[in-house]
Amino acid sequence: MRRDLTLPAPAPPLAERHDWQTIKTLFPYLWRWRGRVLLALFCLIAAKLANVAVPLVFKDIIDGLTLERQALAAPALLIAVYGVLRFSVALFTELRELLFSRVTQRAVRTISLQVFEHLHSLSLRFHLERQTGGLTRDIERGTRAIGTLISYTLYSVLPTLVEVGLVLGILASRYEPFFALTALLTLVAYVIFTIIVSNWRVHLRRAVNELDSAANTRAIDSLLNYETVKYFNNEAWEKERYDQQLRRWEDAQIKSQISLSLLNLGQAGIIAVGVALMMWRAAVGVANGTMTVGDIVLVNAFLIQLYIPLNFLGVLYREIRQALTDLERMFLLLNVHREVEDAPDAIELPPGPAEVQFEHVSFAYEARRPILHDVSFVIPAGKTVAVVGHSGSGKSTLARLLFRFYDVSAGAILINGHDIRHIKQDSLRRSIGIVPQDTVLFNDTLAYNIQYGRPTASRTEVEAAAKAAHLADFVARLPDGFETRVGERGLKLSGGEKQRVAIARALLKNPPIMIFDEATSALDTKTEKAIQAELEAAAAGRTTLIIAHRLSTIMNADEILVLDQGRIVERGTHRELLDKGGLYAQMWALQQREDEQNSFAGVY
Repeated sequence: MRRDLTLPAPAPPLAERHDWQTIKTLFPYLWRWRGRVLLALFCLIAAKLANVAVPLVFKDIIDGLTLERQALAAPALLIAVYGVLRFSVALFTELRELLFSRVTQRAVRTISLQVFEHLHSLSLRFHLERQTGGLTRDIERGTRAIGTLISYTLYSVLPTLVEVGLVLGILASRYEPFFALTALLTLVAYVIFTIIVSNWRVHLRRAVNELDSAANTRAIDSLLNYETVKYFNNEAWEKERYDQQLRRWEDAQIKSQISLSLLNLGQAGIIAVGVALMMWRAAVGVANGTMTVGDIVLVNAFLIQLYIPLNFLGVLYREIRQALTDLERMFLLLNVHREVEDAPDAIELPPGPAEVQFEHVSFAYEARRPILHDVSFVIPAGKTVAVVGHSGSGKSTLARLLFRFYDVSAGAILINGHDIRHIKQDSLRRSIGIVPQDTVLFNDTLAYNIQYGRPTASRTEVEAAAKAAHLADFVARLPDGFETRVGERGLKLSGGEKQRVAIARALLKNPPIMIFDEATSALDTKTEKAIQAELEAAAAGRTTLIIAHRLSTIMNADEILVLDQGRIVERGTHRELLDKGGLYAQMWALQQREDEQNSFAGVY
């Protein structure tokens, strides 16, 4: 029996965007290369002119060969001209491709980099609410759509219209109005039918995109949590959830394909009627002697030549609509508001020792759920302040606010008297190092992950940081040393090894302010004690904020703050807080009993 699964809700749709806005957004990226664009358009129009001239020359060749006593020299010359024109079509087409390739690829590169940079500039709130798989698929489709849209709009639409106009003009000037009128009516009917049906199909394409992103999100989320899936033996469950997304995508894709087939059949029917009418009229003209064999060949060639751009016009319109649909989501990412931005008068944080002050800080991730209430404390330069409290009391929020991942709801955070909202974010974050609770590493080498603290550091500095973090012995035992790859999110390393990498990375950054965000809470007692000495060495001489769960790690702090439901309820040194007999003393006693029980049970 199939289990009833709850599918993850798709990412909230971005605001709708008009197609013309998308084109206007794209235009400046192309205008930088206007010389190449204009020259490429010239080559393409020249190719179309040569293409239209080919049937005219071919008609003269046919008429010349069907006339009695016609010398072979004239047709031979026309055949040479015919060959030159054919080659000119290919020559100008390839020149167009060569000229325009740099425009297309540079636009793709520039826009992709801009979106990438903008995503990194958005607040943590945006990234917590978005689903990575869907976001990456939106970007992937958007970058692919740039090439499609640029190619089709700039050197397909105009030349197609030019070619159709030339064909209609020649038919009107050389033959009776019936031919030009029939061709024009066929063109109009074709275009109207294509636009109406293609517009109707847009919502089907959007549905396919949404479901494709949702399926990709489901797959990536499951693979990132590979170990959890294995722990609970839920491979079949994950497969079923992924398959539900794929089935919905499959149904939407089939509907889209059915509508496409109906569109193609309708277009072919309109063209068939127009071609049949014109060929019938041309055959009557030849039978009546008002048209030559060359004329019927010319009309037939023009019909074929007209049919090709007409058919391409349908494909063109469909592809442009599809590309706009794909591109709009990526462009809309650029319009996502930056919740945290540099103020116009933002300054660089002066180098040197730093004093950190939280001044009546209140904060809420959501207005209905406040996290911090009127929090005030000072970390003097070079001193250490620890914050403890039960889970959910707001401890880690202090680190996020200091990094300015969010702005405070009320109050201010000051560094050396400067409100961090008036300090450039790059300068602020350059001055802060962190050893987090869960160290997530890049799927690269040990050296790369340590050097990430300061990418310009030399190999000697990287090795010195590793030695300071007591990683040297561990690295020496590895066959590949610093070139050992750590795996996805660093899963090839143990918790203690990852924490040492995080310490080395922070030491290499060498910031005046250091944050330890429950840096040892996930470690066993033995590893914790080994790491603790390295953390204290890393904090030496730096302004340090320690967010701790285990109280034994913060006994030497200059001041300890006890948070409870977002408020500071106690403060003082370790000894002072124990003497008060308040919440801190209760927490200390509870942890001491737990340690004794674990020790007695042989857990450690």
